[in-house]
Amino acid sequence: MSAPTMEERKACWGARDEFWQCLDRHGDDASECEKLRLSFVSRCPQQWVKYFDKRRDFLKYKKKLETEGYHPQEPAGKS
Repeated sequence: MSAPTMEERKACWGARDEFWQCLDRHGDDASECEKLRLSFVSRCPQQWVKYFDKRRDFLKYKKKLETEGYHPQEPAGKS
């Protein structure tokens, strides 16, 4: 597999951004953004889709930590 061209990269990133914006608007309800997800998957290499999915999860987690702070869970079995 050859590396994506500049045009293919731009199309991939644009599809990713549209999909992520849709998820933001619909509170991560993927069913509302199914067509954009299909466009994102079809325009990006599979490894990129996997990476971007993990990246979004990480960015959401990071934002949650920044806004809510870190609260460790109580160890199970202690009272």
